[in-house]
Amino acid sequence: MRSFKGVWPALVTPFTAEDMVNVPVLRELVEYLINKCVDGFYVCGTTGEGIYMSVGERKLVAETVIAQVYGRVPTIVHVGCVSVRDAVALAQHAQQVGAAGVSSILPPFYNHAQSLYNYFATIAAAVPDLPVLTYIFGGPMDAVALMREWLNIPNVIGTKYTGPNMYEFRHIVELRSDNWTVFSGMDEQCLFAAMFGASGNIGSTLNFMPGVYREIHACCQNGALARGRELQIQANKVTSVLLSFGFPGALKEVMGILGFDCGKPRLPNLPLPEEKQDSLHAQLETVSFSKLAEM
Repeated sequence: MRSFKGVWPALVTPFTAEDMVNVPVLRELVEYLINKCVDGFYVCGTTGEGIYMSVGERKLVAETVIAQVYGRVPTIVHVGCVSVRDAVALAQHAQQVGAAGVSSILPPFYNHAQSLYNYFATIAAAVPDLPVLTYIFGGPMDAVALMREWLNIPNVIGTKYTGPNMYEFRHIVELRSDNWTVFSGMDEQCLFAAMFGASGNIGSTLNFMPGVYREIHACCQNGALARGRELQIQANKVTSVLLSFGFPGALKEVMGILGFDCGKPRLPNLPLPEEKQDSLHAQLETVSFSKLAEM
């Protein structure tokens, strides 16, 4: 069972003015990011708004991305749903169209460790030859204990851990020494996760500045931690601007700055109000957005 590494955008899903998946723009965005030397794609996750799309739309996105990638880099498809039947259907479809792996959030309302175990075991059993990664946001449950239990599921090969707790993160890294992938999912913590043994990182801001994170990983590997810290601080300033304007809407606007009309986010996410667009653009330039996006 393969493992994964490197810099992976949590891919934005473009929508048309009629709120349909914008296939041409999606293809263009994939090609742009491949030319930026990303190591893979994570599609239909939180940033990709998969949980706000129909099963049919999610299949379309997976098919489009994998076809456009054409085997150049791996694609992991997020299949998380409240309905485990829908999650299984998405996982089996992802396998059929050539995904390298599937992943899922801890679905809402699964409030017991056993129900979560059964959920992931059901998905994994439906695609026994495909790597499965969990997607942990943190929260009240003991992530290390959950991951330790899920080691009993043969094709669970790691996780995307989106949180700031590097102590917990390191314990997950240490659960297994081989065939084990632990992606960091919090862009603001990329350097520290790399220092604590991350296989790579999956994140929203990698849609527009993946080169920054590649350089952060290189700095960590080469011992240039001061430079890595400088880059992390610069990237975090851009992230802070987006957060201050409402991240989902601001991210779609940023993609527009790069030439990709990604439309508006899906509810419950909100678009950036038109009267705030100029202010967002101005603030981005004060934090070297263009320079970081060019890397």
